[in-house]
Amino acid sequence: MPRGARAERLAPFVLVAPAVLIIVALRLWPLLLGVNFSFTGDGERNGTSVGFDNYAQLLDDPLFRTALRNVGLLVVLLPVAVAIPGLLATFIYLRVPGHRLFRGVYFFPAVLSPVIVGAIFNLMLGFDGPLNAALGAIGLGPIDWLGDPGVAMFTVIGVHVWATFGMALVVFLAGFSTLDAALLDAARMDGASLPRIIWHVIIPGLSRTIQFVFVTTMIGMLTSMFGLLYVMTSGGPEGSTYLPEFYVWIQQGRMNRPALASAASTVLFLIMLVVGILQVSVLRRAGRED
Repeated sequence: MPRGARAERLAPFVLVAPAVLIIVALRLWPLLLGVNFSFTGDGERNGTSVGFDNYAQLLDDPLFRTALRNVGLLVVLLPVAVAIPGLLATFIYLRVPGHRLFRGVYFFPAVLSPVIVGAIFNLMLGFDGPLNAALGAIGLGPIDWLGDPGVAMFTVIGVHVWATFGMALVVFLAGFSTLDAALLDAARMDGASLPRIIWHVIIPGLSRTIQFVFVTTMIGMLTSMFGLLYVMTSGGPEGSTYLPEFYVWIQQGRMNRPALASAASTVLFLIMLVVGILQVSVLRRAGRED
């Protein structure tokens, strides 16, 4: 093989090698160390191999089981969290009155710290807060938004969606730039209603964007709600708002059980991996059927 052809074939590998080395050194290697550490003990058994004892302890812990149930709740509510920015991006793309203002207003919460967002909503959603006062003014009883175990998790998820959908909205707007405007014009000429345009034109045209938003939104829900949970509920009431990442912090930061925290982190990683693969496969299949 001529030297020039060999160099041309090796060039792509040389270019990607630094990125691969960085990923291996800063991502994969720490991940493998964490998985290995999850099979060791805490306390008196520190550093000794304990097999799957930590994972068995996780399954016996009602707080961790609650965290897993809440993950299931996140999966169920995920389509809503994706549909909200998708619909708003559609309205902005169709140039509803004030669309330029709405673009900035919707994105603004994404730049706020979760601590600030949590503090604001703690004031608004307090039992004596303005929201319950407004409900009382129209004859509805007060709701303990953050103190009722059956309501608190829905409240935190709603606040998280409000605070973060601006980034997904920007991604959707970027996806609209690749949409064939001729299809929209043809649908309008045929007299298609807005729901039909969304279902038969926009959703198939943005299938890859929707896949990306689904996966990133789910990852964000599983790994970026710690600050909000800590400020708004601290895992309460009665542990009803625990998520795996909050459980990991409790075990590592408060209980000094790093091996158990590593096991919980490994479970969280596996959940994200499985959910992400399932989401992509389901969305791809739906796209092919359309």
